[in-house]
Amino acid sequence: MKNKTIKINDFDLFYREAGNPENETILLLHGFPSSSHMYRDIINELSDMYHLIAPDYIGFGLSDMPLVSEFDYTFENITKYISDFIAALKLSSFYLLMQDYGGPIGFRIATAYPNYIKGLIIQNANAYMEGMGEWGMKIGLFKKNNDMKGLLEFKDYLISLEGLKDQYLNEASNPQKIEPISYLTDNAFLNRINAKEIQTALFSDYGNNFPKYPDWQEYFRNHQPKTLVLWGKNDRYFSQEGAKAYSKDLQNIETHFFEGGHFMLEEYAKESSKLITNFIN
Repeated sequence: MKNKTIKINDFDLFYREAGNPENETILLLHGFPSSSHMYRDIINELSDMYHLIAPDYIGFGLSDMPLVSEFDYTFENITKYISDFIAALKLSSFYLLMQDYGGPIGFRIATAYPNYIKGLIIQNANAYMEGMGEWGMKIGLFKKNNDMKGLLEFKDYLISLEGLKDQYLNEASNPQKIEPISYLTDNAFLNRINAKEIQTALFSDYGNNFPKYPDWQEYFRNHQPKTLVLWGKNDRYFSQEGAKAYSKDLQNIETHFFEGGHFMLEEYAKESSKLITNFIN
């Protein structure tokens, strides 16, 4: 695996790349509150067969972190940077693997460039309202009641070390299998100057994804990309109903549930890699 940086519109974007570019390409889009680091095991498992590219978004991981006064942290703007990243790398045919925040970014890309997409691999990322889990509904209730204090306190908990360990360990089927380096790496990134302000901005913008759901569902119906859904059943952000909902609009789809949570790839990288290989082949 190679660790690379590319300048996109004045900012440096970090990405991990592995495998032979002549093989099928998989673009891996990470979620909250992590970075491309979350895909390290998947990349190692699949790099002999595929070409894998996993960027860190602006404000995440090892990419540049401009101040919120210098960059408008919205899902639309981050999608634009990833679209420009795709263009800079001259990618025009790839599978899209998306987790959490990777969903709103990846579905925007797929809707804008449907001919680029060879297939979707969805891991705990929502495109349907019925997919809201316990924490998703809690966040929605804060917003409905205009309780910004409660919302921001909950966000601060989620990006604290205690909250990170809660997400990684308490949703896992076997917490002893979870590498501490995962939540410690996230914690280190989230404790940098400006990180909390960036996460607050994106947390506040998340609601602007919901009006996009009908557009994404129309894309599913019209283009029918072949789709693999990998879902941790214990995810408190996104419920199992969110995984099942994709079958309403997609015909060529297979869905697999795991006894894990938001970060189920920490436990099931090998199993997921086999399913991805079968799916692509």
